Amino acid sequence: MHRGVVSGKNARPVPASTAVELAQLRIRVIALENLVISLLAQTSDRQLDLARQMASYISPRPGFTHHRPTIRAAAQMVHLAERADHFRRTENRHVESGC
Repeated sequence: MHRGVVSGKNARPVPASTAVELAQLRIRVIALENLVISLLAQTSDRQLDLARQMASYISPRPGFTHHRPTIRAAAQMVHLAERADHFRRTENRHVESGC
């Protein structure tokens, strides 16, 4: 029994068990992203900057092949750091206002 389709040039049906495993993996990734955001929101400015620097470190260098998953991963890392920074500022406003 097959359910779902993998996108791309050579799309093939995905077995139901694989579709379930992919759904569970997505859930785990979402959970891990939120844990990372909560941890980054409590770190020092230096550590948050280091997370952003790591994103630029994995980005393709001039003259090298641009690997789309790596580019997307770097963008996601920056996004996580920005979300953590936003959460940190929001929390600071709540603390300062006495909420």
